[in-house]
Amino acid sequence: MWIIWTIIIGLLAGIVAKLLMPGRDPGGFIITTLLGIAGAFIATFIGRAIGWYGENEGAQFIGAVIGAIIILAIYRMIRRRA
Repeated sequence: MWIIWTIIIGLLAGIVAKLLMPGRDPGGFIITTLLGIAGAFIATFIGRAIGWYGENEGAQFIGAVIGAIIILAIYRMIRRRA
């Protein structure tokens, strides 16, 4: 069940990350939401490693947004170089 919750939070986090980081994204809305999902999963695994989340818990919204912003920034840097 935590996987479904992480995907939902990731979708919302991707949208918020896009709003917080305005500008042209090479992939558009769909790529941004997928990067938000990836950010939520990364925030979940890092949070579990640190001890913030339990075994069956997903990332909370703020952690997912921070993860999505980091992933979106890395994605923009890579796409601009290519």
